[in-house]
Amino acid sequence: MKSDPRTRHVADRAPDDVEPGGATRDGVAEREHDRDLPRLYRRVQLGWMYIVGGVIGFLAAGELVLEDVALLKDPNHVTSCDINPLISCGTVMKSWQAQLFGFPNPFIGIVAFGIIITVGVSLLAGARFARWYWLTLNAGIALGFLFCVWLWSQAVYDIGALCIYCMIVWAVMIVLLVHTTVRNISHGVIPASPKVAAIAQDAAWPVAVLLAIGVVVSIFLRFAGIFIR
Repeated sequence: MKSDPRTRHVADRAPDDVEPGGATRDGVAEREHDRDLPRLYRRVQLGWMYIVGGVIGFLAAGELVLEDVALLKDPNHVTSCDINPLISCGTVMKSWQAQLFGFPNPFIGIVAFGIIITVGVSLLAGARFARWYWLTLNAGIALGFLFCVWLWSQAVYDIGALCIYCMIVWAVMIVLLVHTTVRNISHGVIPASPKVAAIAQDAAWPVAVLLAIGVVVSIFLRFAGIFIR
């Protein structure tokens, strides 16, 4: 006895609104559970990456906020990472660059990393976001990364001092930008051929490491006179 085709489970049928590249017309990626993708770009693993990265960035930004408040109360306050003239959060915090928008920059980090943590928890809870959401998240992280690049250039080449907590935030932003972009390429959110997606997946960690090394090398070259005597 043949079963009525109309009674077949919806999961047995390809959705009518699937577009090329694995996304539906409402923008939700159909490859959310694709086992062919590297583990990091599946929902649960990506969620944990956002949570861990978000918590690290949030704690670093939170410590900077506490130090900022302490400096407001006492201009002579010595911050927890005032180690020497080179490693000095206090020097960085007292610069105009540390309050580019009229308030301490770490407040931006508190909000931004709070959003990242929320996205991670949502993914663990089974949330599926539309294409526009992933693109907006990617764009927001990219803007945050560019802001960190500017802060890096100011700290290294203008202020002449480094902040440990700031450098932690820089590292987190590198990882978030690289892997969010590769995730979106892998899931068809950012259009790319399978070959390009495979190359992006293989290059993700090397690119992130190279960017971090670039930061370290720039610091070494800028302050070579301190390191080499």
